[in-house]
Amino acid sequence: MKVDLYSQSGDKKGQIDLNKEIFEVPFNKDLVHQALVMQLANARQVSAHTKTKGEVSGRNMKPYKQKHTGNARQGSLRNPHMRGGGVAFGPNNERNFKKDMPKKQRRKALFCALSAKAKENSILALEKYEGEPKTKALSALLSKLPIKRDVLIVIPGKEKTFELAARNLRNAKTILAGYLNIQDLQKYDTLLFTKAALEKLEEVFLKKA
Repeated sequence: MKVDLYSQSGDKKGQIDLNKEIFEVPFNKDLVHQALVMQLANARQVSAHTKTKGEVSGRNMKPYKQKHTGNARQGSLRNPHMRGGGVAFGPNNERNFKKDMPKKQRRKALFCALSAKAKENSILALEKYEGEPKTKALSALLSKLPIKRDVLIVIPGKEKTFELAARNLRNAKTILAGYLNIQDLQKYDTLLFTKAALEKLEEVFLKKA
């Protein structure tokens, strides 16, 4: 499969081949959904926490004597039905939402998502991007490219030129090739790879064990 290759000035320079092992994988909806659920679950932060009757402060003695008061007998002020008492069956911060998938399945799900983007003609390639990290310059470049709505810019490694220039753009985000994930691929309409990022993608995900 081929995608259009653009220069830094926004001019089309031709086409570049995509690796079929990454960008021509049959789409597996269930696998992609499982990978997305795993990513979202692992990103959850457990903050809600309630105290049980064993954790709340207060004395552990009967509030009044057992008999001859006309009231129902009570065992402790810390019981859940008492004001200021503990909470029964409430949330606690020891909950674990972590999910896992085999490495091969995670990679295949990523390849499925990338292949779907390629099939939709939502992938572009950029020869290189050099110069000062100016948001205005990058915005001008992106306006010349056939970007549908927003763009995920994939770079091979830490590049201040790209990262600083794209930081203030609402419709753009930079990501390292090795950190591509299902959630970002679902969120952004267009993928913009540098030539070096495509090479890095093959190096990271197709390396032989």
